[in-house]
Amino acid sequence: MRIITIIPAYNEEDAIGNVVNGVNKYSDILVVDDGSTDETSFLAVNAGARIVKHAKNMGKGAAIKTGLEYALDNDYDLMILLDGDGQHNPQCIPRLLDGMNGVDVLIGSRFLDNTSLNMLLHRRLSNIITTQLIRFVTGYNLTDSQCGFRVISKKAAPLFINIPYNDYVYESEVLCKASENNLVVVEVPIECIYGDEKSYVRFRHVIHYMMFTLRLLVLKLFRRI
Repeated sequence: MRIITIIPAYNEEDAIGNVVNGVNKYSDILVVDDGSTDETSFLAVNAGARIVKHAKNMGKGAAIKTGLEYALDNDYDLMILLDGDGQHNPQCIPRLLDGMNGVDVLIGSRFLDNTSLNMLLHRRLSNIITTQLIRFVTGYNLTDSQCGFRVISKKAAPLFINIPYNDYVYESEVLCKASENNLVVVEVPIECIYGDEKSYVRFRHVIHYMMFTLRLLVLKLFRRI
């Protein structure tokens, strides 16, 4: 079985080398440099990763789609998604892979074992609200819909290539698309390392997500009617 870890990264020169080094023993690695203006690509290559670089910053969703396309083109069976800021602990990768028996999408949950206690309160509340909405719309019994530490099967990946969103909405739309196609989605607990990682969520992203959630609720209403 061929496994690749896809790491979307934007200006992550402080963490990317350690992240790649932590993943090296588990799988091949592709860093999708989403238009960084620092040394992210250089340091990722030095640590042993393959690189695809966007000419300009396009968004996390766009970086993930680029990574999935690369993985499918190169015939990988499982695609691990892991953030480039050092928050996700690579030592959890075997646990995620062990959970992929008969599963299409696996999400690492920071809430199953209360490992998110150090998460900033506003982020925790935002995640809880969003996860409740995703549960309502998709029917999946999730606790952490926003975690970017995931595994996607070769069977499921093509469904996520043409999702129109390029920003943080993408990861929620993946779950909606999975539900529409009756895919098996499960969670396993993970540990996260919270530090001074940067957030690139801007006001426009919040507005975009609000529009996305409104669309989900309207669609759910029409389906019930």
